[in-house]
Amino acid sequence: MHIGLIGGIGVAATIVYYQRLTAAVAAGGMGPLQLTIAHGNIQELSRNNLADKREEQAQAFLPLVQRLGKAGCDVVALTSLGAHFCFDELAALSPLPLISGVEPLDTYFAAQGIGCVGLLGTRRVMRTRLYGRLSLTRALALDEEIDTIGQAYLDMAMAGRCSPDQRALFLDAGQRLMEAGAEAIVLAGTDLSLAFDGQQPGYPIIDALDVHVSVLAELAGKPAMGS
Repeated sequence: MHIGLIGGIGVAATIVYYQRLTAAVAAGGMGPLQLTIAHGNIQELSRNNLADKREEQAQAFLPLVQRLGKAGCDVVALTSLGAHFCFDELAALSPLPLISGVEPLDTYFAAQGIGCVGLLGTRRVMRTRLYGRLSLTRALALDEEIDTIGQAYLDMAMAGRCSPDQRALFLDAGQRLMEAGAEAIVLAGTDLSLAFDGQQPGYPIIDALDVHVSVLAELAGKPAMGS
């Protein structure tokens, strides 16, 4: 299948998706990857996410989905878990199937024997415990610090880089989530690789981006729709 990505939300996460998806397809011997990326507007996404303007953001994403369809894509994915706040609204409008980065997580956690995860990501991802989509696994967040962690995440995503202070904040938050009962920390924000790559935090990490990439790589190896 020809995979379409809505990227630029943010740029650093899009680069990681590209790197890991190409590596996963190559490792699986699936042949050449058919991939097209459309660039989204992270400032617009941030405003709409904070204001919970789901319909408005879905309408903003729709032309990008249509562009990817014209480019020959069979399916589309958002390169941001934060952007999934309008997933249902976009799916209702989209001419192409949307591949969720949230839905596969619950079964993945359960398959790993994990009963409780700690969440780091955007305010909404943490506050809603991954949009309320977890049924097999319990999720924790540092509720009194959601605004602080969420703002640090947003600043990092917008800048496309992680400062030492931001890294220290995320690493410490992960440790405190483990102390609160989490069995693993979920990087539930696709830009968190900026903070955690190359680090040894001393606790188990699950990068939600990798779970999503695994699903997309499997689809990339399948025949195009209608062929």
